[in-house]
Amino acid sequence: MPALRLMDGPQIMGIVNVTPDSFSDGGEFSSHAAAIDQGRRLAADGAHIIDVGGESTRPGAGTVSAEVEIARVLPVIKALAKDGIKVSVDTSKPEVMDAAVDAGACMINDIYALRRPGALEAAARMDVPVCLMHMQGTPATMQDAPCYEDLGGEIREFL
Repeated sequence: MPALRLMDGPQIMGIVNVTPDSFSDGGEFSSHAAAIDQGRRLAADGAHIIDVGGESTRPGAGTVSAEVEIARVLPVIKALAKDGIKVSVDTSKPEVMDAAVDAGACMINDIYALRRPGALEAAARMDVPVCLMHMQGTPATMQDAPCYEDLGGEIREFL
């Protein structure tokens, strides 16, 4: 698996959502072939890492099982990693983290910031970089009147 060296400076991340209900691409890459082609295209266009997600996290999105998420992302991760492309997995489920890293992902991108049961332990066990996101609530509720008194301080405390 290609190593991700965070000290190399800023890294451009290309996003490939292998979901039928993505807010950013409208499900355009929900087939494995389309997602793999898009990942290759993004890498050729200069993306340093391709982030592959199998569960929509748009506001109001429903959840999918780990099995469905794995079935969506693994073929894409394997193909891109085989091509020597650095791949991250966009997931909050420990089972998906494990399967994705085993398949060649070199980073975990977790919008729940490792707060789901077992996620912190899974990420520590895999020894790969992790991207954490702050949000109030869940993807279904995060846009419902978020309120901060000290934005920077509250995000630092959260993380």
